[in-house]
Amino acid sequence: MESMTYGFVGLGLIGGSIARAIKEHEPSSQIIAYTPHRETVDTAHAQGIIDTPLYEIGAEFSNCDYIFLCAPVECNNDNLQKLLPFLNKKTILTDIGSVKTGIHEKVKELGLEDMFIGGHPMAGTERIGFNNSKSSLLQNAYYILTKTDVTDEDKLKRYYDLVKKLGAIPLVVPYLQHDYITAAISHVPHVISASLVNLVKDNDSEDELMKTIAAGGFKDITRISSSSPVMWQQICTTNAENISDLLSKYIDSLYDIKIAIDEKDSEKLFEFFSKARSYRESFISTSSGPIREVFALKVEIDDQPGTLAKVATLLSDNDINIKNIGIVHNREYERGTLRIEIHDREGLDKAGKILEENGYNIYL
Repeated sequence: MESMTYGFVGLGLIGGSIARAIKEHEPSSQIIAYTPHRETVDTAHAQGIIDTPLYEIGAEFSNCDYIFLCAPVECNNDNLQKLLPFLNKKTILTDIGSVKTGIHEKVKELGLEDMFIGGHPMAGTERIGFNNSKSSLLQNAYYILTKTDVTDEDKLKRYYDLVKKLGAIPLVVPYLQHDYITAAISHVPHVISASLVNLVKDNDSEDELMKTIAAGGFKDITRISSSSPVMWQQICTTNAENISDLLSKYIDSLYDIKIAIDEKDSEKLFEFFSKARSYRESFISTSSGPIREVFALKVEIDDQPGTLAKVATLLSDNDINIKNIGIVHNREYERGTLRIEIHDREGLDKAGKILEENGYNIYL
């Protein structure tokens, strides 16, 4: 098989993870990369992830079979302009942005529609940067591909097959529809999460009692608020119309349920929570979405010295790698509660079974 050349402009969490996955599955491939932060490409080169570190956008990109635009959304258009003199018609030009309309409009303006296929790996973590990238980040994640009006079907098939090779699930979606979908399932939830955190912050007492006991469910549903403020600022400005439209619908639904609460309308309240529960339980769990799934369980433990160590040792002795562990201080259950986060679904299922076999009560 002919060795492929991949170019990256930007090499953060997602770009770095794609580069790692490519190197893992195609060891003979050549990868070149430019970022404005020299230490990033030097680190990637030292780790053997990229073959050629670049300190400016130049002619080296002319030889690429693929070029990935992996900078923040508002920077990709500028980088595309800088790449323009060095592009080769054989190249599949793509990006990784979670908003697609702007880049598609820029591509059309520059006459590059026959080269461009939008890309959005719907995976991530709250941690950012190349140092947190890993090839497994793409595993079982939906990877959206967005065509132009003149996308070459052979190029689309090649890109589709590459995504499958890297362990992700390719899905071709019109770019306008993509931006509305991601507004609903990713962008608006991030706005809501941040608003919930700020609600508690703005209404807490001087002794910060709300903050002290905020744990369990509240931490889970607001976890995504730890993401980059700069990134979310840019997403909200580049997908403003869709986000605003869906927020208006959400505000209307909140007002409706507020009235039901004010009126103590038991039937409407039950229907509200029942409908949400049924729909939530219908979600498939075979692939990750834009908000990364957390594999965690809660374990009832006695409030005695050594109990935490006993649970950790039990899991370790059974070759289960714990990602994070801690006490849920607000005691949502009758006894003390230990929250354990595992790296993957298989490990989570195994941990739950072992703990139950050893007499522990667990909650997912």
